[in-house]
Amino acid sequence: MKQSILKFVLGAAVVLSAGSAAAQKGKSLFNGKNLDGWKIYGTEKWYVEKGELICESGPDKEYGYLGTDGKYKNFELTLQFKQEADGNSGVFFHSSLEGTKITGWQAEVAPPGMHTGGIYESYGRGWLIQPDKEKEKYLKMGEWNTMKIRVVNDVVTTWLNGQEMITLKDAKIGGADGQIALQIHSGGGIKVKWKNIKVTTL
Repeated sequence: MKQSILKFVLGAAVVLSAGSAAAQKGKSLFNGKNLDGWKIYGTEKWYVEKGELICESGPDKEYGYLGTDGKYKNFELTLQFKQEADGNSGVFFHSSLEGTKITGWQAEVAPPGMHTGGIYESYGRGWLIQPDKEKEKYLKMGEWNTMKIRVVNDVVTTWLNGQEMITLKDAKIGGADGQIALQIHSGGGIKVKWKNIKVTTL
């Protein structure tokens, strides 16, 4: 009897340990094959090609979004993006969508000199924080970039290619949760590729 209990306890410990290790690695939000787990908002183009998620302006040249089915509050999100053409996009968090009207906060993805890694509040206060000008050099236009966004209660930190871009403390962010969403900016002529999108809940 004691041996059975011991085996059960040891087995449970192994399962818990494996679960903890899996959580640390994060959950993939993009399977490299299709848009399962996501929903398209708007008429702009979202498709998968050669294992990459691609967003591209459509004929309407309007805003477009791709939002997760799930909601996230405290998390660490990592992803890679490559900007082609204009490259004006963004990564939203704690967001909600009605058509193409989005509320929430955006970690900016934009052409050089346009504050990639800064935080913008849509339909609200606008720019909350922009990276220092000397940090603009960390963006590699036309190449793969790695972005990390960490949200813990009311503190948001972003990194671009391993360099910390901003840290923001904001009570309004701390009181919210919501979808993670990728953006196509309005205006047309935009194309951005994405891959290795992973989230770890904290």
